[in-house]
Amino acid sequence: MEERRQDTTRQDATRHPALNYHEFPRPGKLEIRATKPLANGRDLSLAYSPGVAEACLEIKADPVNAARYTARGNLVAVVSNGTAVLGLGNIGAAASKPVMEGKAVLFKKFANIDCFDIEVNEPDPERLADIVCALEPTFGAINLEDIKAPDCFVVEKLCRERMNIPVFHDDQHGTAIVVGAAATNALRVTGRRFEDIRVVSTGGGAAGIACLNMLLKLGVRRENVWLCDIHGLVYQGRTEDMTPQKAAYAQASDLRTLDDVIDGADLFLGLSGPGVLKAAMVARMAPRPIVFALANPTPEILPEEVRTVAPDAIIATGRSDYPNQVNNVLCFPFIFRGALDVGATEINDAMQIACIEGIAALARATTSAEAAAAYQGERLTFGPDYLIPKPFDPRLIGVVASAVARAATESGVATRPLEDINAYKAHLDGSVFRSALIMRPVFEAAATVSRRIVFAEGEDERVLRAANAILEETTDVPILIGRPDVIARRAERAGLPIRPEVDFEIVNPQRDERYRDYWETYHGLMARRGVTPDIARAIMRTNTTAIGGIMVHRDEADSLICGTFGQYSWHLNYVREILGRGGLHPVGALSMMIQDEGALFVADTQVHHDPSPEQLYETVVGCARHVRRFGLAPRIALCSHSQFGNLDTPSGRKMREAMDLLTEREVDFIFDGEMHVDAALDPDVRARLLPSSRLGDEPANVLVFANTDAASAVRNVLKTRGGALEVGPILMGMGNKAHIVTPSITARGLLNISALAGTPVAQYG
Repeated sequence: MEERRQDTTRQDATRHPALNYHEFPRPGKLEIRATKPLANGRDLSLAYSPGVAEACLEIKADPVNAARYTARGNLVAVVSNGTAVLGLGNIGAAASKPVMEGKAVLFKKFANIDCFDIEVNEPDPERLADIVCALEPTFGAINLEDIKAPDCFVVEKLCRERMNIPVFHDDQHGTAIVVGAAATNALRVTGRRFEDIRVVSTGGGAAGIACLNMLLKLGVRRENVWLCDIHGLVYQGRTEDMTPQKAAYAQASDLRTLDDVIDGADLFLGLSGPGVLKAAMVARMAPRPIVFALANPTPEILPEEVRTVAPDAIIATGRSDYPNQVNNVLCFPFIFRGALDVGATEINDAMQIACIEGIAALARATTSAEAAAAYQGERLTFGPDYLIPKPFDPRLIGVVASAVARAATESGVATRPLEDINAYKAHLDGSVFRSALIMRPVFEAAATVSRRIVFAEGEDERVLRAANAILEETTDVPILIGRPDVIARRAERAGLPIRPEVDFEIVNPQRDERYRDYWETYHGLMARRGVTPDIARAIMRTNTTAIGGIMVHRDEADSLICGTFGQYSWHLNYVREILGRGGLHPVGALSMMIQDEGALFVADTQVHHDPSPEQLYETVVGCARHVRRFGLAPRIALCSHSQFGNLDTPSGRKMREAMDLLTEREVDFIFDGEMHVDAALDPDVRARLLPSSRLGDEPANVLVFANTDAASAVRNVLKTRGGALEVGPILMGMGNKAHIVTPSITARGLLNISALAGTPVAQYG
């Protein structure tokens, strides 16, 4: 009774927010947006008559061209007749529309696949199949959804036979794939094999049958599967409520109920209804039982009940408020992504098993910082409570879709087979990790050597995740400054496999055998700048940035990364004092802002608050040098309120003097100024003002400002309102001996800056 009351309270708390979510600020969850400009008569003539005829004729000549000239190659139909919607039953096509819109939104969110939801008033499965098949010219793939069993089997079979595009019934195969991944890892955790386990399942619907079929493909023996439905065990000779799909699992047995067959079961698989499995039944399962109670919203048995009789059980549900949520969103966006990208004609067994293997392997890998940020407070470490990844793990698309695409190519169903699977995966990763593609030249350069990178704030979880990624993805060696016990505890809490003094070196400010060497070195550098031995000792006990700087100075590390907390200028002071020698000095801070349109660099955001013309010259030269590290040709605009000499302002005069220095010294890159930002980024605006501009008809990719106020403001606006992702700041002029980040940096941002720090600087400076 108490459990039922809690469920009712949950539903009341959800109802009004859910309805408001669907109604406001405009009804529904989808809209259609044009992907091409339609601003004038010429655009109209290209988009429609007469220009559209050219695309039509190309497709008529070769239907494959539809993927080139239309959205078909990235368009999926989500089709339902509303006969089995969630746990609501046969609510009709119209009432199913919110669910289908939601499915379309998930396709877009997780895999950037465009979707039309199509709700059809047709209960007859053969006629529904006719309607779906007639849609083939419009779509690249079909996702069947919420069609009751056994009709769903008929619809899918007919569509797969008659259509030359992937047809996938997610309630069947999507659920089966995620169950397969969870089962794969549950068996790994408990030391079992598919070939040896005894499976008891409840629910003979589409999802239940598909899950059992998948378990057989993974190695479960047919004779070890016991299927029960609302009428009890499916046994040979039973006639009540039987289908051919159920009959395939009929046992030759005198047993008749779930209670009769549960003894010794290794895996319970529930896709039926609430309360079906009792705690007393779980107690009679095999030691350390695996219980997948997947009925929604109330499972066959609540995890708390399972724990009362089997504290070491491995449990999964379909709910998000318990560990191990079996959620189809782990599968369907990515299996469709891979299938569409290779022009697959179907989604076959090889592709589905590849999907399982990819999902399972990802759960066993180190958890990403992005997933950890999305699920704060949860322990995302492979084990009994983490069998499958979380839906917001951004690595899913790269790992799973590429595995599916590879399987489609190798099994011969790809009409556009992939030649380079690694490049395809990198492209997918770049779609979620926007820095991935543009950072590739930097990571490739960093891989040519192994550099020692010391992190001043080694106890920060972001630093720990970055250090783990460095060990996994690069040849660099991280060194962390911090207390070993704190670092070990936080690494374990974050679910990271790295361990202090085993995987990386630690410098303990409280107790390190090099302490005397460090303070004496620091005192030697600073003795004539007012630093006494006592001050030097205190700084080497408390100031991790100074400790890291001394390590680089003593050649015990190649580069320092600091700044995850505190003021940039505070860190810069110690970097300048300790490492600003031998011709090295801070020139400026360069931030790369990654937008949908590409990368835009902004300087100087931190170092010179009111730079001189000579300092501006150094900043511009440094920008050109560092932009080339990304494989880009620098096109630098010197920005101010004055535009090509129209105002006699301090910023305009400085920029003009810097321009004169650049011209006199014959630099080898394109630059121009002084100008407004819109003139820098819009060649048409610039052409009206100064047709002879050196930037020509291309936008600038580097903006250099006359003071840090302007540069920092543009950087922050691009981040907070423009949706840009920042790489940096890159500290120019220090020969990669130090980089100072900002407190808002992410773990991936730290990985990116460490790759920059790990890049040889002979050609860059």
